[in-house]
Amino acid sequence: MTEKLALRLSLVLPDVPDERDACVARLTETLQAQGLERVHVVREDGEALLCLHYDPAQTTLSQVRKLAQAAGAALGGRYQHELMRIDGMDCATCATVIEHALGRMAGVMEASVSYAAERMRLEYDTEKVSRRAIVQRLKAMGYAVLEPHHEAAWHEEYRELIVSAVAGLFLLAGWGLGWRTNSNAAHTVSVGLLAVSLLIGGWYAMRDAWQSIRERRLDIDVLMIVAAAGAAALGQWAEGALLLALFSLGHALEHLAMDRARHAMQALAGLAPKTALVVRDGIERDVPVEDLLRGDLVLVKPGQRIPADGQVVEGTSAVDQAAITGESMPADKSAGSPVFAGTVNGEGLLHVEVTKLARDSALARMVQLVAEAQTQKSPAQRFVTTFETVFVPLVLIGVLALVVIPPLVGVPFAESFYRAMAVLVAASPCALAIATPSAVLAGIARAARGGVLIKGGQHLDSLRAVSVIAFDKTGTITRGKPGVTDVVVLQGDEAGLLTAAASVESGSAHPLAQAVVAAAQARGLAWPAATQLRSVTGMGLHAVVSSVQVSVGNLRLFEEDPIPDAARAEVQRLETLGRTTMIVRVDGVFVGVLGLADAPRPGMKAVFERLAALGIGRTVMLTGDNALVAQAVANAVGIADVRASLLPEDKLAAIDALMQGQQSVAMVGDGVNDAPAMARATIGIAMGGAGTDVALETADVALMADDLSRLPFAIALSRASHTVIRQNLWAAFGVVALLIPATLFGWASMGIAVLFHEGATVLVVLNALRLLRFPDLPDGGMTPALTHLKPAGPPQRTVEGSRKGP
Repeated sequence: MTEKLALRLSLVLPDVPDERDACVARLTETLQAQGLERVHVVREDGEALLCLHYDPAQTTLSQVRKLAQAAGAALGGRYQHELMRIDGMDCATCATVIEHALGRMAGVMEASVSYAAERMRLEYDTEKVSRRAIVQRLKAMGYAVLEPHHEAAWHEEYRELIVSAVAGLFLLAGWGLGWRTNSNAAHTVSVGLLAVSLLIGGWYAMRDAWQSIRERRLDIDVLMIVAAAGAAALGQWAEGALLLALFSLGHALEHLAMDRARHAMQALAGLAPKTALVVRDGIERDVPVEDLLRGDLVLVKPGQRIPADGQVVEGTSAVDQAAITGESMPADKSAGSPVFAGTVNGEGLLHVEVTKLARDSALARMVQLVAEAQTQKSPAQRFVTTFETVFVPLVLIGVLALVVIPPLVGVPFAESFYRAMAVLVAASPCALAIATPSAVLAGIARAARGGVLIKGGQHLDSLRAVSVIAFDKTGTITRGKPGVTDVVVLQGDEAGLLTAAASVESGSAHPLAQAVVAAAQARGLAWPAATQLRSVTGMGLHAVVSSVQVSVGNLRLFEEDPIPDAARAEVQRLETLGRTTMIVRVDGVFVGVLGLADAPRPGMKAVFERLAALGIGRTVMLTGDNALVAQAVANAVGIADVRASLLPEDKLAAIDALMQGQQSVAMVGDGVNDAPAMARATIGIAMGGAGTDVALETADVALMADDLSRLPFAIALSRASHTVIRQNLWAAFGVVALLIPATLFGWASMGIAVLFHEGATVLVVLNALRLLRFPDLPDGGMTPALTHLKPAGPPQRTVEGSRKGP
């Protein structure tokens, strides 16, 4: 007989990002080799579990647990995963050179570098290579590994601009001296100044070109150095110096422009304060946030940033959570409310109990995941990388032909050589290399600032092509807990009806009872305490309130009493709408009926209207709830396609059916019970990433607030990013396509070619940075939660929900 043990994968391999990592396969192979019958990974409630099947006659559960933990610890110690910040890259091809160089080191399993983000995702085998050896290899190539919170000095930040400015000064001095005088001595000095300019301007390019050649790669830096050297060999020192000075200046401006996008994410990382005011042993003291412990009591004064994720234990205030969740309005906080590190307290004093360490906060996880996302290449970026590997050798072959063939037919060698060098400059695809990563970086940074976490360029691109969106109901479209949606008054008034019901229900912890109490509180009502409370299981409650008998419950509670036809009719009507009903009787008189349901979140109808305006052709509700309730919610928000009473495997089948015909399908859920369907869909979108670890782990996109209004913003931003990438690629290809014939036929000199070349590079980066200013969609914030509608004539009815909802 076989038994099974399920362990959380995150506990066995804590440093592994997800179950797709190679270390998971190594772990399963290791454990099966040690005698277990079967080892595999499954997902339950959105969490990755390691399933260990074993024979209890051969080993005990305790031994299996120890075996798994020991194997995980051994693998975790051997295979290290790191996200490093790399300094010194001055062009997009530097990233490719670093990847190639580290990939050739024994023991390096993965090295994925993003020039745009200055980040490298690294996995290596510590038995074959050390971290120190990897860092030393980077240093030998002219790059440095920076600490996560390293602040660059001004001369480090502007070093490329300083170098290009110095090169420009030597260029002007040499050119001016040679132009104004004709003596041999002056000519020699002029050439010397131009040579110095050439060396200074080409310093970084020569370093990168040498590293490329060592790695047996041909890139843009190699092309530029060959062209400049060729010009100098022809005696065109001014041309060569101008080429490298402009090349250096272009890269300096590109780097400064890219820093704007990088700073957008660094600003996010810097939101959390450095210290926190903690009460320990009755004494207030400032401590570094890294030293905060779970259970610590933190005081947050008005206007201060909250230092850690936690829960309010005392005080009330409005907290600005826009930096984390993208919510346009401050969120009200009181005792029991969750708060997040980096958010800004309003005018009240809050006492907050720390629930997560600084490294585990929503802000820290968000910054980490965005940094990792920026190292993942989009489809367009992979295409450009492949194109460059073919294009650059073809350019060199063409240039060689231009040097060799024309002299054979009588063209002077100097002329053909110069023209070949000009073509070499014109064909350098520098703008092409930066066109896509700059837009991806800016798009992901803007999404994060808007409360949307997009986990990579591929998902940023996939989101714009979505044509069908499937939604879970409970916790996604609805709030996930019942609320009073209808108040039908038969006798008296609404206040009296709700006061009587709240008096009885305030002593119960049942979700329906709490919903009644919340509705009364929302209207500012107060009520006397109930006595002689008597519960009838599954039916309701009897109690005495101010010496009057009050009963609240369903029809079965009053089955022995004559119920008025009006009350029965209202119960039937509300239940047809999918409501749960409560009848309220006071001193023998049936005073009204309450309708309760898991109501749609505020503003849901407006969200679906915006999705339709964006061209989303089809929205579908997939829910395990019954058809009556599901249809009522769907009617309220504007969804026509409803599929109810679905088990998790039914949701998977529904996603498969929706994806037929190459449809691009997104699945939106709460990141827990919808994880299988989210994984099967083209792109999975999780709700409430700020509050749930599972949402961040399982989804391709996470809406950090518990708010679907960010979904239209995310789709619109994805489409804008795609448009910018296309514009950049067309501009980059267009400049190359125009400059090659212009230099080939002598219509443009080498100087003109490099001017257009570097101008195009800066242009595509500035175009990408427009995404940082991408606006929120109109009406993107939350609408008021309560609206009271009172139709004329009896019976009086009120409906609680969004202004545009039912």
